[in-house]
Amino acid sequence: MRAIQLRINPLQDIKELYQFLTTYQQIALDTKQTQIVSLSLTIPLVEPLAVLKAMGKADQPHFYMERQSQAEAIVAIDVAVKKEIQGSDRFSQAQAFIDCCLERITVEGNLHQPFSGPHFFCSFSFFASENNNNLVLPDATIFLPAIQIARQHQDCIFVANLVITPQGNIRELVEGTWQYLQKVRTIEYAPSWKVTKASDNGYPKFSDSNIEDFKTAVNSALKSIRSQDFHKLVLAHSIDVKLPSSFQLTSCLHHLRQRYTACCTFSLSNGDGTTFIGATPERLLRIQEYQLTTDALAGSTPRGKTAVADNYLSQDLLNNPKELHEHQVVLEFITQKLTSMGLTPLFSSEPHLLQLPNIQHLWTPVHAKITPEIRALELVGALHPTPAMAGTPREIACKQIRRYESFERNLYAAPLGWVDYQGNSEFVVGIRCALVQEYWATLYAGAGIVAGSEAAKEAAEILLKFQVLLGALFDCG
Repeated sequence: MRAIQLRINPLQDIKELYQFLTTYQQIALDTKQTQIVSLSLTIPLVEPLAVLKAMGKADQPHFYMERQSQAEAIVAIDVAVKKEIQGSDRFSQAQAFIDCCLERITVEGNLHQPFSGPHFFCSFSFFASENNNNLVLPDATIFLPAIQIARQHQDCIFVANLVITPQGNIRELVEGTWQYLQKVRTIEYAPSWKVTKASDNGYPKFSDSNIEDFKTAVNSALKSIRSQDFHKLVLAHSIDVKLPSSFQLTSCLHHLRQRYTACCTFSLSNGDGTTFIGATPERLLRIQEYQLTTDALAGSTPRGKTAVADNYLSQDLLNNPKELHEHQVVLEFITQKLTSMGLTPLFSSEPHLLQLPNIQHLWTPVHAKITPEIRALELVGALHPTPAMAGTPREIACKQIRRYESFERNLYAAPLGWVDYQGNSEFVVGIRCALVQEYWATLYAGAGIVAGSEAAKEAAEILLKFQVLLGALFDCG
């Protein structure tokens, strides 16, 4: 990777851009190797979600993440380079692909701002599958976008990633990039968001005839827990709902980010009619200047309808032995994994509360200093899946999930996020989510089964989660 500073940013003048890229085409000719150039330019403030609304196309991959509470968002549109991976070594293969690309990238422009420079956007399925025929999406997808736009507070950055081949048409590449940039500059900062209207009879209805199968699976799992075959199993369930004809992806995302301000709103598309959307409270990890932050998030209770009731439920959660044990199991898993990699995890002795509109969780942030030798996707592969998403012991729980669940999890409860050219990254876990295809959406929800769980109560919790998610996706305004 080469990082250079020019007197004039090539993205500020179309002639400068043409001359700059012509130089790199000559390098491609001389070396007989494709070159990648990443150019960053500070631009006036624009919402990344508004960019997705104005410029996103159904036949182009995209990736969008936003944390409303931190005033930061990023969107990636179209593909410069891409790799799809199948198999159990997907995390190491993905990291190797990123490293290989970085060897050929020249990075230039305004590199002092947050989210500047090239970012690789990644998604992984929950399970690796040697036979990919039953999966909607690959085991792993990694792509460097043609353009990305990011905002943090009042700073906004435009990044163009350009692939230059020895025989490529530089003029077309320049004109296409210039059109992207001019289009972004014309986008209204705060557009009006069309609300997806539910029908007069309320939200789309779903027929959950398989809920009895879920109860049967819970009862069977409880027998194994009593036999001490394993301690906890996270069982998930899925339903299909027909989307209203008025469904608008970006309006749905706008509503999710407004309703769940403490969560990370996300959307990713493979450009082939499949989109995965949601608002997750679960951060797998964040790396910033070799400082790692990850979260132990397990143990939950509903929010109260009054301040008194809410406080009662909060205090009960903080003192509930069952919920505290579940939280401790996740915390110990994370700290042991980090310790085994030579890191020193730091965390508070008592959990905090993460309070969302409908639910509150026990939450312990974990911090560690990492070295350049430890790569982001190595950490992602070590931490996925946490006991909060699979169970304990993890290996046995994953086998039991395969046994009891009659559907593919695909991206549900799996890592998705980005890695930048400096090794910074952020990955979240895809829960509170739906997989959208044409006029249908598949909704996912899960429940942690431990000793003392009751099948009827777990099924009722699952159905409630579906209703809450439907309300988020199809709000009447």
